[in-house]
Amino acid sequence: MAAEDRSKAATGASGIVRPPRYRLDQPKAPRRRLLPEYDPETFGRFSERIARFLGTWRFISWMTLVIIVWVLWNIFAPMAWRYDQYPFIFLTLMLSLQASYAAPLILLAQNRQADRDRVTYEQDRKQNERSIADTEYLTREIASLRMGLGEVATRDWIRSELEDLVKDLGDRRTPLPAESDEDR
Repeated sequence: MAAEDRSKAATGASGIVRPPRYRLDQPKAPRRRLLPEYDPETFGRFSERIARFLGTWRFISWMTLVIIVWVLWNIFAPMAWRYDQYPFIFLTLMLSLQASYAAPLILLAQNRQADRDRVTYEQDRKQNERSIADTEYLTREIASLRMGLGEVATRDWIRSELEDLVKDLGDRRTPLPAESDEDR
């Protein structure tokens, strides 16, 4: 009976054969890949180091020196030792190759920096929101304390009340001039 239920579930009520359902609680089997796998984080760090080096005077100095030596060698060296004649086509090819690799690496490094900046800006925005919320809360608390202090007896008010009471008591103790002990 259970085998019939399973066969009906696989074919469905209409008799159409459906592909087997995958279990969502288990990972899929890894697929075979044609290209080798690499760690994008390691490659990104490598590209940032290259982009950082390409943007220095040190690189420009070395590149200038290599080009000058290349040109001078191919102009003044004996004819048999020259490997790139006057239009310097091989030099142009090398510079184009270097540029074709440098541009994507620089863009990759810029994208990674933009991602880091986006995360930093998001954290700063959240921190600013928390600071604003804390400031508003403290402002409300200070306002409620001020309102509460308006109803609290201060030292000066108590002193003035006590002075008034002492004055009233002093006035009650002092006999009135019309009243004397003899009249009683």
